[in-house]
Amino acid sequence: MALKDVLLDELRDMYSAENQLVKALPKLAKGAINPKLKSLFTAHLAETKGQVERLKKVFSLLDKKATGQHCNGMEGVIEEGKDALEKDEEGASFDCGIIGAALRTEHYEIAGYEACISMATILKMPKVVSLLKANLREELSAAKKVSAAALPIMKQSAKEPEAPKKPKTGKEEYSEKKSKEDESKAAADL
Repeated sequence: MALKDVLLDELRDMYSAENQLVKALPKLAKGAINPKLKSLFTAHLAETKGQVERLKKVFSLLDKKATGQHCNGMEGVIEEGKDALEKDEEGASFDCGIIGAALRTEHYEIAGYEACISMATILKMPKVVSLLKANLREELSAAKKVSAAALPIMKQSAKEPEAPKKPKTGKEEYSEKKSKEDESKAAADL
């Protein structure tokens, strides 16, 4: 497979990821307790819509269609965000779970854009690189803002009393079982 084909696959992956986030970010904004966090998610939704538009321009420059590949990685990261929203935590501790999911999302996107930019640079596609760098700058900025907002929230969470343990949900039990399987499979290679 030629590098340009790999780049197209990666770009379609990013396009799918951003479109998935257009649907997921409003749920994070609605679920967050901290007003600053709500505001960050709402602002990043507007940026994400702009990123989708830039990616459409990239595909137009390449004379290719944007659709054709679903981003399973982002689907998984978004599922972790949904899990955080379903946790039985309260107050700042609840928002800490959302922060973790948000940062994983941002870093997934950052890695994707960095890979695409490297490929497009090697392929001498300066207009594509410029559009992708604009998206990358926004992702880096969003991660920095979430990290900055996280610090006071985490400090507040550290002061909250531990809640009594409740019975695990079916989803939590399944996750624990899968975690043990992961550990067992990896043990021979460690």
